[in-house]
Amino acid sequence: QSKTTRPRPVYLWNVLDVQKWLRRHCSDYYQLYYELFLHHDITGKTLLRINENSLRRIGIDNEQHRMDIWREIIKLHLKTDMLELKDIERRDNMMNLDRNI
Repeated sequence: QSKTTRPRPVYLWNVLDVQKWLRRHCSDYYQLYYELFLHHDITGKTLLRINENSLRRIGIDNEQHRMDIWREIIKLHLKTDMLELKDIERRDNMMNLDRNI
């Protein structure tokens, strides 16, 4: 993707998008847990709401695995928040430009 093309927002991800993310960012655990994510219909919106206890409830019993997956989810949260802040900043800058014309 070019630098001007923004990735699709996580909250719009479907189950397959989450599977791609899981495979790419949690590759050590993908084979172990991809079926759990499918079974529970984990979409992007759901992924952003998951916490460590949620991971336990869906069947990820190994504490280290939960912590590692949770860490990747937190990184995804931060990346999503940064993109949203940039969008807000860009919008504010555009509004300021419009006012100055």
